[in-house]
Amino acid sequence: MLTGDLIRPRLMRREDRLIVKTLPLNDPHWTRTATDLIRLWKHHPGKTRETWNDAIETYLGDRVDYITVRGLAKVLTDAATFDALETVLSPEEIRERLFKAGPVFTETDLFHPQSRADRLATLATDLDTTPAAIEASLYADRPGAAIITDSGPTWTPPELITRYNLELHRGVLYWSNLMEVEIYDTFKDFWRYLKLFKLMFEAHPIEGGYHVTLDGPISPFVRSTTRYGRQFAAFLPALLLCERWTMQSNIRMSTFDDDLIYRLDHTDALTSHFARSGEFDSQLEADFAAEFQQKLGDERGKWQLTREDEVLLLGDTVMIPDFAFTHKEDGRRALVEIVGFWHPDYLKRKLAKVRAAGRDDLILLVYQGLNLTDDKLKDLPGEVLYFATKPVIKHVMAAVERRAR
Repeated sequence: MLTGDLIRPRLMRREDRLIVKTLPLNDPHWTRTATDLIRLWKHHPGKTRETWNDAIETYLGDRVDYITVRGLAKVLTDAATFDALETVLSPEEIRERLFKAGPVFTETDLFHPQSRADRLATLATDLDTTPAAIEASLYADRPGAAIITDSGPTWTPPELITRYNLELHRGVLYWSNLMEVEIYDTFKDFWRYLKLFKLMFEAHPIEGGYHVTLDGPISPFVRSTTRYGRQFAAFLPALLLCERWTMQSNIRMSTFDDDLIYRLDHTDALTSHFARSGEFDSQLEADFAAEFQQKLGDERGKWQLTREDEVLLLGDTVMIPDFAFTHKEDGRRALVEIVGFWHPDYLKRKLAKVRAAGRDDLILLVYQGLNLTDDKLKDLPGEVLYFATKPVIKHVMAAVERRAR
């Protein structure tokens, strides 16, 4: 992500709102700059970070828009992989062995009978390598000495500018300690990434979706920390996976005298680089949905099947049932969770969530091979149906009729 010094100059205040000055995708100047940087970057795999940084400074010359250029360059850098140079000993050990006998100089004298080259040659002989390898290893642990081993994706100028604009918006959140979100779809990915980034949340249903408040355990008391803001920034691309959403965050930074409001929604021209979940978690779920569609889908039945369209809020966690059946005429609904071929620990957590949800309109479809006997499923709300190889649609629909509310 971009550093604060690359973000602040791109921010402006408009009344009580914070505005991010992004780059237009069709601007000839920035398209040309992005093209130049991508072309320059292509010459640097196998070279050091320091070499790349020097190349950027040379490219900048006397340009006055250096902050934006460095930001674009950092996007390229952040998507790459850097590895330390392989050395016969760690750089720290090499320095210790070279320097323990005291200082040396290029030329010898009465007090320094061994030159720098002599010292390097002696250690190279001891380690069965060359003086040049010892020289290269001496400070190989510096960040600038890291080698570009993977230059990352193949960028186009619009892609680079788009990603830079996203990084600017992410960076705004460094100075936030509270984020409020309304989401109306793509619930699984939203909560999956919340868990990945270890964000605390409070949620409650609203019409068609959920209102979610994100913060940290000490954010109400310590307002100067950027700890949670950086987590918000890391999370933001996950929010972009949703098709309909709004986000509002309060921003406090020294650049401005008071708190400002920062807003985004699904109409903003931002693109996520995070991976979406597949439509189904397993072939069993995919086959179940396909069979329902074939036998009872479209206009052939009175029930509509939807995928993961309701979130069961369980304190600091959630459960998102695999499917929901909604009656086309009276709106009654039943939820279905398929418990297939899973690890015992996963099953234990799953059953704990089912009990915590306490929903009598939840139907569990349980694979017989799991040996989840009736005693292990006692006190479960809703209804349990067992299946041998795949759920039987007519049995499931009978349970839906019984349990729908």
